Amino acid sequence: MGRTSEASGVPKPTSIFGQVVMLGILFALIAVPCFIFYKDAYPLRCLHISSQNDLRESSPLPLDNEQVELERVLKVASMKDKTVILTTLNEAWAAPNSILDLFLESFKIGENTENLLNHLVIIAMDQRAYQRCLEVHPHCYALKVEGVDFTVEAYFMKGNYLKMVWSKIDIQRSVLQMGYNFVFMDADIMLFRNPFTRFYEDTDFQISCDNYALNNSYDLNNNPNSGFIYAKSNHRTIQFYKFWYDSRITYPNQHDQGVLMTIKSGPFIREIALTIRFLNTIYFGGFCEPSKDLNQVCTMHANCCMGVDAKIHDLGILLDDWRSYKSLSPSVLSSWKGTWNAPQNCR
Repeated sequence: MGRTSEASGVPKPTSIFGQVVMLGILFALIAVPCFIFYKDAYPLRCLHISSQNDLRESSPLPLDNEQVELERVLKVASMKDKTVILTTLNEAWAAPNSILDLFLESFKIGENTENLLNHLVIIAMDQRAYQRCLEVHPHCYALKVEGVDFTVEAYFMKGNYLKMVWSKIDIQRSVLQMGYNFVFMDADIMLFRNPFTRFYEDTDFQISCDNYALNNSYDLNNNPNSGFIYAKSNHRTIQFYKFWYDSRITYPNQHDQGVLMTIKSGPFIREIALTIRFLNTIYFGGFCEPSKDLNQVCTMHANCCMGVDAKIHDLGILLDDWRSYKSLSPSVLSSWKGTWNAPQNCR
């Protein structure tokens, strides 16, 4: 028996320490190749785990019941390809006869848009907005950011405005990390036609513009407006959103759009090979640059406008204009060249 053991070529450990060392070597020989295989076979899963760790470090969202609830709401509302429509609002925008009611009304009277309400998730930024959402819509999520009061109207670059807009970017990042594509719409956007018919194929990140003067959807010198975004969930968009959100520290006292203007043509975007395209205001217009053709318009945004009362007044005019347009006969519609009666108070 002694000769057989020696002939095997494997030294027999002569102490407990030697046995422990031998077991450690055997574990490493097995575990390391398995990890490498797993990482190669499931790269997105490894990235998802890493992203979740990043989220734990910097997100205002707790990763316990709140994250579970968010994923539950997304799952119920999502389309077959795991796409959801998102909006965020606070009490000032959610109150009865305020912006939320106009927003939901636009879905109901738009062209082939009412069914999209089934895929809309309203992210309420305070408890009163959440309660109001529950009264009028089935898919609501209460965003909780410790130590911040989002109930009052946030004027541009004043009060909690910056915390509000960066919370919006962070929740979008969370949705991507959970594997969902999204269309994000500010609630002061009226939806008149299904926007999916106007999105570009094979593009990671698409965003509306205040002005589309360059007439080139690829030109990074376009002036983006983060009130309307279509993003697909993949490793590029997840990395981009983390970089965008973290850049609030690099560029303090800047809002999300200002930071995006700075980073969209930077080296990081090229490094991760993110594809960005800008949406034409013919289809995705706003008060900054209105869509000039009601036969093609998908959305109109109350941008270039400050104050909830002014927005409510002029968004109501947009809805009236759309109803008047839809009441026209088909023969008149085909050649109709009318224009919007808004903005008025938003000027």
